Amino acid sequence: MDDNEIDATAQLIFEMGFLKVSKRTGWWLCNVKDPESIAEHSFRTAIIAGLLAGMEGADAAHATTMAVWHDSQETRVGDIPHLGRRYLKAATNEQVTADQTASLPVVVADQLRALIEEYENGHSLEVDCAHDADKLDCLFQAIEYREAGHMNVGRWIDSSRTKLRTKSAQRLADAAVAMCSQQWHNTIMDQPLS
Repeated sequence: MDDNEIDATAQLIFEMGFLKVSKRTGWWLCNVKDPESIAEHSFRTAIIAGLLAGMEGADAAHATTMAVWHDSQETRVGDIPHLGRRYLKAATNEQVTADQTASLPVVVADQLRALIEEYENGHSLEVDCAHDADKLDCLFQAIEYREAGHMNVGRWIDSSRTKLRTKSAQRLADAAVAMCSQQWHNTIMDQPLS
């Protein structure tokens, strides 16, 4: 690798850091004034993808990696809500990733481009788990926002549920809507220390 490739890689790392301060704008339509960042969404999506892949017998590392990178293009195009997408003709995620990786070492660029191509167009259990994780994170986040007083998130919950592909994701969605977001804490506090 030459110095230019190292510099380009360092620049991409800084660019990905921008996701930590970039908000998920769709939540503004539900009157959430300070919604989660894209990086926060991607983090839990990656956790969910790994769990789902394990439950479904898929490659957890691969599903998790897809989930980490699935919204990386939003450093350049922003988080365009579904309503906005009805009126815009945007570059594909594959095109944005190609631009983002143009100066990286070839092996790294090829890996990232293939990963996004697979996420966007693939038909594997790992792809299904990564996509389901994206929808499940929206569902879990909507439940959390509803509990915080944002009552108009029902459509997010319903639309997320209808797009789930795997049985494990459907079961997790059923479990999530039947409990409060603090159930994990309540369960721990009700257990005696060992």
